[in-house]
Amino acid sequence: MQLHPIAATPARVGSPVITDEEAGALARTTVNLFRAWGLTDAEARTLLGGMAARTWARWKDGEIGRIDRDLRMRMAHLMGIHKGLRYLFKDPAWGYAWVRKPNAAFGGSSALDIMLRGELSDLALMREWLDAERGAW
Repeated sequence: MQLHPIAATPARVGSPVITDEEAGALARTTVNLFRAWGLTDAEARTLLGGMAARTWARWKDGEIGRIDRDLRMRMAHLMGIHKGLRYLFKDPAWGYAWVRKPNAAFGGSSALDIMLRGELSDLALMREWLDAERGAW
């Protein structure tokens, strides 16, 4: 058996940076998305990395403060999840409801159950799963 060389994929020079303006827009959109998903305040705060209740209350009132790198990435993954659901479901309401429905692919847990484990990697996992389901790989 002869091994063939594999062409290396060049590394990206820089990773995309989410600007402060984009982060603010992400925050406002995230509040709206969580309303559409019907999340409780506790669920929303968990998905946002354990955000303080007072900070979340300010976000809901439109007062967005400083947003750190972890939170920017969490919101970017949440928007990727939302995008994947919009591709999979023609009716947005079905996608919003799907988040809470038990799913055999997740051992009977819902997508929300998986995401509520609280780690950034859980959001990334759900985003990757949805991308694979819609054939975006």
